[in-house]
Amino acid sequence: MSVTSSQINKLLAEQIDEWPQAAGNYAALANVKVKSFGVGPLTLKVQFNPARIVSSAAKVDAKSLAERKCFLCHDNRPAVQRGIDWGERYTILINPFPIFPRHLTIPDKSHTLQLIKGRIADMLTLAGELDEYTIFYNGPRCGASAPDHMHFQAGNSDFLTIAPALESCEMQEVAAEGEARLYLAAGMPMGVFVIDADTPERGQMLFDRLYAAMPIPEGEAEPMMNLLAYSTPIGVRLAVIPRKRHRPSFYGTEGPGTMLISPASVDMGGVFITPLEKDFDSLDINIATKIFDELCLSPDEMATIAAAVK
Repeated sequence: MSVTSSQINKLLAEQIDEWPQAAGNYAALANVKVKSFGVGPLTLKVQFNPARIVSSAAKVDAKSLAERKCFLCHDNRPAVQRGIDWGERYTILINPFPIFPRHLTIPDKSHTLQLIKGRIADMLTLAGELDEYTIFYNGPRCGASAPDHMHFQAGNSDFLTIAPALESCEMQEVAAEGEARLYLAAGMPMGVFVIDADTPERGQMLFDRLYAAMPIPEGEAEPMMNLLAYSTPIGVRLAVIPRKRHRPSFYGTEGPGTMLISPASVDMGGVFITPLEKDFDSLDINIATKIFDELCLSPDEMATIAAAVK
């Protein structure tokens, strides 16, 4: 079953009408504080959004996950929350704690771990159908607040700033599959691989080659990464941002210099989310650069991966 942006926009409008909590959180977006500054070619927006403390402060250790009900499982979701089935595996829901004016959560229908292997064709297909949205994936320790339940998210593409930044970058070709290409983007404040896929299948083939070349940190089930996919005039573009750390060294709420910032795909896509106003006020180009440096791979590490792609 395919889906269109207009169908999802209709679902969002209907859910806001019938779900007071979601309606209040979407209305509150009109009052969030936003500032912006440039970090290389990326225009970085910073959003003060108190409702997102649910995600930024989420406890994702094994004990905490075992003790809470999974909020993405059908039986544990609010009765008012309904969605649209997509294919045999996924349900498209609105996110009641939005960052975007249009924010979706797309969980697997089964309770299975947040792992991306074998799912890129699904992600690229969905990005092609939802042409007004960017589909994104947070690795288990790369911003996911439900690492125990596989899910994508999506938001209206015009909200993020990574797409125009990548358009201005030099692309160094790494590999090809037919008309699809894998590139290393030069000059971004974080390391980014780019896959331009004319078909989901060829995009999956290139991603699999990249995936096999990426390091798997000790204790992880697969390489750490954030992914963002969106429609282009020639197909779908997938930005792959490898990670080496879950949260910055100064993550926290107590002590001088701490900040409650847990970067995920949206942050890597150009919009940093701060649930505390003090962090919104403090975050500047120097702190943003430090976050990218601590969490993402260096140019040398990116080049090593590119050289290993077969």
